[in-house]
Amino acid sequence: MLHFASVAASFVMPTHTGSETAQILIRWFHILAGITWIGLLYFFNLINIPFMKQVDAAMKPKIFQYLTLPTLNLFRWSALLTVFVGFWYWSQVYVAVDAHNAGVSPWSTIGLFLLIWFVTWGIYYPILLKTPNPWLLALIVVVLVGAAGWLFVSCTPVGKDDNHLLSIGVGGGLGMFMLLNVFHVIWPNNKKIISGTLAGSPPANAAVLARRAFLASRTNFYLSVPMLFFMAASSHYPILGK
Repeated sequence: MLHFASVAASFVMPTHTGSETAQILIRWFHILAGITWIGLLYFFNLINIPFMKQVDAAMKPKIFQYLTLPTLNLFRWSALLTVFVGFWYWSQVYVAVDAHNAGVSPWSTIGLFLLIWFVTWGIYYPILLKTPNPWLLALIVVVLVGAAGWLFVSCTPVGKDDNHLLSIGVGGGLGMFMLLNVFHVIWPNNKKIISGTLAGSPPANAAVLARRAFLASRTNFYLSVPMLFFMAASSHYPILGK
């Protein structure tokens, strides 16, 4: 009887605070949205792009209307939800706590993060418009995001020994960069092409729009690898702090 009681006790759920419950729910939404976003990113790059090259012109309007457009909508909103929820979680759970322990404001670190990654994308965007060579663009992106990650890790006012804060500061920064590509290049360019095609009057610069959207999407495809690495390393592989 005593043995049974000890076994039964092992199945009793531990108690959780409201804050802990909220945190796991936020992380769950972040992970679910991220799986959707990156899964669709891989679908577009590995399946849809090669497939569309083989499709007859007469079939493209139907594919655009019933496959590409709905998928792009899910793609962009899952990207936004992933980054928004992840940014909120990082800011509240890691930056705010480290700043509180240090007796300083968290806004200096949050502001530095946003400044670095928005400026990095702002430098990249005009290069994207003028660089048709994908390998040259890839090299430029590696230099830009490498410099941005180094700058954040080196200059963050708080959390210099916190692997969670630093790793997510890099991985989440790559996610922010990718989100800007989604909303400023991939979605609007494809929307113009699809809307024009469905209306029977594709834009005159459709080839240019498609090429830029492709380059931005391929950039995101490559960046997803280090992005996922740093996000996982934040909890499973201390690399930038304790």
